[in-house]
Amino acid sequence: MNCGEPHDTDCSEVLSEVWLFLDQECDQKRREALQTHLDECHPCLEQFGLEEHLKALLARKCGGDLAPSELKARIRATIVEIRES
Repeated sequence: MNCGEPHDTDCSEVLSEVWLFLDQECDQKRREALQTHLDECHPCLEQFGLEEHLKALLARKCGGDLAPSELKARIRATIVEIRES
């Protein structure tokens, strides 16, 4: 996607990183660049809003689900096994 306006960061680049932005998994410099783009690009901001609402919905509907204790135990055992080998 490209809105046709000149930006320091390309629209498609911003939208491909929107989940990293939402999850605060990018460094501060990148976060600022993405925020600047979202502040000046209405189409990307609309798409970001959809992603933000989807993330909130998923957190609300799936946030309380916990992994079964048997699964946790198997994962821990596998990690210990890999570390020891």
